[in-house]
Amino acid sequence: MSDITPEPGDVGPRVAFHRERLGLTREELDDRTGIPPGSVEYIEDNPTRVTEGTLSHLADALDTTRADLIAGDVEQPLGRDRPLSTELDWEECMRLIAPGGIGRIAFVGAPGPTVLPVDYALHDGAVIFRTQVGGPMDQDLRAGLESAEIKIGFEVDRIDEARPGGWSVLIQGPVHHATADELPSVPGSGAKPEAGGELYVKIIPQRITGRRIHGT
Repeated sequence: MSDITPEPGDVGPRVAFHRERLGLTREELDDRTGIPPGSVEYIEDNPTRVTEGTLSHLADALDTTRADLIAGDVEQPLGRDRPLSTELDWEECMRLIAPGGIGRIAFVGAPGPTVLPVDYALHDGAVIFRTQVGGPMDQDLRAGLESAEIKIGFEVDRIDEARPGGWSVLIQGPVHHATADELPSVPGSGAKPEAGGELYVKIIPQRITGRRIHGT
């Protein structure tokens, strides 16, 4: 091939991503593009150079741009021209966050809107983490009224930078300080202390949303 601009290996992975996004086989993309049979397979599997003409045909057939196929839009925010994520249901969201780990809580604290990382565990369908008794987070998460609860957001995500993709889960619901009677088995649940904290905090999910991210 001649009249080449992209570097070898630049185009193949991006062609494969957009083809799979559209649910096309390699043969179907050959037909849609009008290039010789087997060309898409060769481009995807080999670090080959691609002509300007072939690149334009591929971009049109894949509902994208030439610049996108050769990473020419890397300075632009993702998601400008097409959806890059799919929604997850409640069960899948809970499955993804079940192992526990690091999440982020979002709430309105004394200084204003606040987002903080916490080491959490999932216990009987609730999110559990620990904080310091009398610390800033402890005070911010107290409603000040008996039986009243503050509603907060809790987010967990995993992004694979080596192989673009990942997921994000957002939980919204009331938070309160858990008692020993309420959570008798929590000490073995895996929730680690936050800055040496001994106070258990519990989030009851009322709304869970999540997205599987593609091409991040």
